[in-house]
Amino acid sequence: MAHRGTVVRRSRIEWCVRISIALFALVLAYAAVAYTFAYTIRAAAPAQAHGLAPSDGRLTALLAQQMSGPEAGPADRIRADALAQLALRQDPTAIAAVVTLGINAQARGDTRRARHMFVFANILSRRDLPTRLWAIEDAIGRSDIRGALRQYDIALRTSRTAPGLLFPILGSAIADPAIRTALVARLGTRPAWGGPFIVYLADDGTDTPAAALLFSAIAEAGLPLPDGPRAVLVRRLAEKGKFDDAWNMYTAVTPGADRRWSRDPDFAAKLDQPSVFDWTPIESDGTTAVFQRGDKGNVFDFSVTSGMGGPILQQIELLPPGEYSLDGRSTGIEQPDRALPYWVLSCANSSEIGRVTVTSSNRSGGRFSGVLHVPTDCPVQYLTLVVRPSEKVEGVVGQISTAQIRPVKL
Repeated sequence: MAHRGTVVRRSRIEWCVRISIALFALVLAYAAVAYTFAYTIRAAAPAQAHGLAPSDGRLTALLAQQMSGPEAGPADRIRADALAQLALRQDPTAIAAVVTLGINAQARGDTRRARHMFVFANILSRRDLPTRLWAIEDAIGRSDIRGALRQYDIALRTSRTAPGLLFPILGSAIADPAIRTALVARLGTRPAWGGPFIVYLADDGTDTPAAALLFSAIAEAGLPLPDGPRAVLVRRLAEKGKFDDAWNMYTAVTPGADRRWSRDPDFAAKLDQPSVFDWTPIESDGTTAVFQRGDKGNVFDFSVTSGMGGPILQQIELLPPGEYSLDGRSTGIEQPDRALPYWVLSCANSSEIGRVTVTSSNRSGGRFSGVLHVPTDCPVQYLTLVVRPSEKVEGVVGQISTAQIRPVKL
């Protein structure tokens, strides 16, 4: 009987131990789930995340940071300071808490304490974007352009979200000549964000004239400027009617360009994306228009389906008023006179200045020539090669090997 009682007592003790272990495991599981969920929602709901894991210093710091936002009042900042100090006791590396103390100090006008806090934050991490933003503002407030750009550089190299925030700001700042000069020097170090920033300015920059000045300075400094962004910015300037700005930028990257002459008479330029001042093929249904380049020469090759026609090549000109000749040579074009292609020079308002017919290639060696008079009220012109519809089965095919406008009197 004594043995049986001992067994019963042991069974009860074992069950109590097992139940205690199970309860402890359940508590641990709940804590782990709560902690995991808290970190999942920490960005969208820092207050709820802190409630789930109140002893986690990083979550406490995020709540403090939320409470010290731009709309925070004095009471909010006092509460945020208390939470930030608690967060640092829980986790001395909680950088969001240090940043919160710095922001609140700055909001109270205590620049000295704010600078102390942000210096400490910088020691903890160079990847913290709010720290970089404060450092940028601090440098600007001290008129330290190079220092501000150094902070831009660090932020853009260490934060994936920084470009979306900082590119528009930096894109507006380049209107200042001193900032442009310093920025060109910074771009000279070939930062990884330099290329994307140039693309941003070309595609989405709001101050296109300032962007053109920056692109010109980049080219003058001997730094690479891709054809694509250059062409896009020139086109955007032209679309806004800022042809002089567009031309100045174009000439900065195209040495020898002269308003009195059309460009690339032999179709030798190899551009990934031409600008409006370069030859631009125009393709449509039934039309093929491409440049063919080789050791034996370069040509503009085109093919237009029978019965169809229209513009196939264009270049914008800024010819000063005066007399000009348009000369060139064709190959492979054999059409009756009524179906021969022609060049037309038109003003930007669509009024036509004159035409020069492209003669059949089996006559005069394919050479064509004509005189055009540019009036004083026509500062911008469009030089366009137009194909007339042909009844031939093969349509209109051929090549232009040279074409150039030049002044009659130099």
